[in-house]
Amino acid sequence: MDGTAAARQYDAPSVFQPENLLREARRQRGLPDMPVPAICALDPDGDIVRALRASGRSRRAEGWACYHTDMDVAEHNGITIGIVGLAVGAPFAVLVAEQLFVSGCRLLVSVTSAGQIVPIGPPPYFVLIDRALRDEGTSSHYLPPSTFAHANPTLIDRVWPHLTTLPERVHRGTAWTTDAPYRETQQAIDAARSHGALAVEMEAAALYAFGQARQRNVLCFAHVTNQMAVVEGDFEKGEADGAHRSLDVIAATARAFQAGEKP
Repeated sequence: MDGTAAARQYDAPSVFQPENLLREARRQRGLPDMPVPAICALDPDGDIVRALRASGRSRRAEGWACYHTDMDVAEHNGITIGIVGLAVGAPFAVLVAEQLFVSGCRLLVSVTSAGQIVPIGPPPYFVLIDRALRDEGTSSHYLPPSTFAHANPTLIDRVWPHLTTLPERVHRGTAWTTDAPYRETQQAIDAARSHGALAVEMEAAALYAFGQARQRNVLCFAHVTNQMAVVEGDFEKGEADGAHRSLDVIAATARAFQAGEKP
């Protein structure tokens, strides 16, 4: 353990706060202080954002003050969703998540492209991640060392029945979160499989550690689209690069969340 890691105190407040950063961004850019939608989504591949823009179904969130991203707002199945595209990897995803929750978000749903670890069916399909193997660095700044970062079990159990009725194939299980996709060696894959991982992705462990530490509502889906390109014709997501299916999953998750909120 290096000196910086030894100095971590998990219950100590951060000097650098996301709301203060956003305050200065609004001042510099002349942006209004407007809340984001209660339901927000991370779209690391950008497929959802591109499809919505191409069809004219989204508008820009003028009050979103993040220095690094834009937010698109769209309606889907009666749910208003604020979507941030291209926030790839654990550090970036959590940076955006911190800013979303101080801006009015109540539920954050991440839908990220993932590689198949256990062949539970031909891609593409979704996995509701109930725990993530911690093989990245960001989660260690939010929670002490452990093998897994876990989703909120109450939230998982509330949402899961609503997902099983969708036409999209949705499974439930473990993912492996890595910072280094091009170091997915056979040994590392075998180790992840031994821990029960169904898929490999780059954000869930950090987002769940953040959610637990900050008591925020976060749910992560692996959109299993590939077999790590070891076969030709990989990475096919279906119509509109899977954007509509992903939106169906996000909207169903949001509806279940809202149904369980206290009035």
